[in-house]
Amino acid sequence: MIYIGKREIVTMVRVQEILLNQIRRPLPRQNDPNKVQALMESIREIGQQEPIDVIEVDGQYYGFSGCHRYEACQRLGKETILARVRKAPKSVLMKHLA
Repeated sequence: MIYIGKREIVTMVRVQEILLNQIRRPLPRQNDPNKVQALMESIREIGQQEPIDVIEVDGQYYGFSGCHRYEACQRLGKETILARVRKAPKSVLMKHLA
């Protein structure tokens, strides 16, 4: 973690497989069914190509983007999803929830 003045900057990004049931999605999302279906077909044929973005706060994962990929993997019965993980302090999580 890097601090610039009073601002906290999120650092350390890694890409890893995460269990879908470990990702909290605190904000409601509107999914386009056609996009989810297209992603399901793509993931079935060639696998997940682009990781979703999650933040890790105190060992918990929170997803705020990648809702179509998340839904597609869920519907395909996948247990894990490829995710770009950024460790962050609770203050960053609170900004996402504001």
